[in-house]
Amino acid sequence: MQPTSRKTAWLGALYVIIMAANLRAAISGVGPLTNTIIQQTGLSVTVAGLMTSLPLVAFAIFSPLAPMIARRYGLERVLIGALFLLMIAILVRSSGSATLLLLGMFLAGVAIAIGNVLLPSLIKRDFPQQVGLLTGMYSVAMGIFASIAAGITIPMANIPWLGWRGSLGSWALLAGIGFLFWLPLYKEHHRPDNVARYSVWRSSLAWQITFFMGLQSFLFYATSAWLPTLLQDRGMNATTAGWMLAIMQFISLPASFFTPILAAALPRQRSIVAGVVIGYLMGYGGLLAFPVTSLVWLWVTLIGIAGGASISLALTWFGLRTKTKEEAAKLSGMAQSIGYLIASIGPVLIGYVHTITGNWSTPLLILLLVIVGLGLSGIRPGSGGFIRDPSSLPRRS
Repeated sequence: MQPTSRKTAWLGALYVIIMAANLRAAISGVGPLTNTIIQQTGLSVTVAGLMTSLPLVAFAIFSPLAPMIARRYGLERVLIGALFLLMIAILVRSSGSATLLLLGMFLAGVAIAIGNVLLPSLIKRDFPQQVGLLTGMYSVAMGIFASIAAGITIPMANIPWLGWRGSLGSWALLAGIGFLFWLPLYKEHHRPDNVARYSVWRSSLAWQITFFMGLQSFLFYATSAWLPTLLQDRGMNATTAGWMLAIMQFISLPASFFTPILAAALPRQRSIVAGVVIGYLMGYGGLLAFPVTSLVWLWVTLIGIAGGASISLALTWFGLRTKTKEEAAKLSGMAQSIGYLIASIGPVLIGYVHTITGNWSTPLLILLLVIVGLGLSGIRPGSGGFIRDPSSLPRRS
């Protein structure tokens, strides 16, 4: 898919956008339906948290494998396979069985993990001079479809002949469209870069990017899983609570688009990290200190802006802090493996703490502590350099 003209470049960008559209929608639509699924399947609150956590466990397991698979079979072929697997996984989880629901969520996580890891590598390979712009488009596509999924899930589930199963299953159509669009690229296979083997796991900079990725994902998935339930517990109806999550996703779009462009233009990104931390602290702090539902839109807006900036900044660092597409794929695999393992704790931990305390104040305090860790982990990546720089490698005595 390597572009050789402006027309080909925009077609390549369209492939990136279509793939990115599938990387959050299948999961973002689950949160608003959590209460409905609990009531109709008898799942406990803690087990229901697995609906969001299982895909993250799959991210952790399969993210480091994605670069190796792509090295053997080619980026395009592996991404096509991921779209097909995602389509099947969505259909499996919509069968009505609690066991198949959880299995389908795990398989969806496998497919999304592959796309999450390999898209930054593809951008680094095909658009080395437009990493910021393409990452912005990639992030916005994820955000738009995640927002749509969160907003229309409840209205679709209220259609008698669809229900919650049909609402969840409808996203197989988007995956199927993506699969058919990508299928003509199956014959493409680009040789990997001829570079010396290098382990990103030895780089302290890579580890700090990984922690940043993990902690911002912890915040996103914990919030996606439980914000609608929190708001319903405070008196908001289910449809409005679902739209609050959609607003959070939608409001993140400008930040998702402009943050990578700004980050690529700046030699250092510490100011962006500081803005992210301030936005998060004000948003979650507002939910904690001022639980009145009339102010929810303000707190959700701040969380959405900070969230859009944080995920797109992490994705941009995969390209900015590496020198080749091979390094970008390895860093992406590492950051998303360990990062999403960290993130997988979020929905289950927040659900468990809420269950044993009976309130939402303690879970929100946990999220505030996570934000502090996020800020600390962003200092070094925001200061420039590459993961293979001597300063980022451990010193030998």
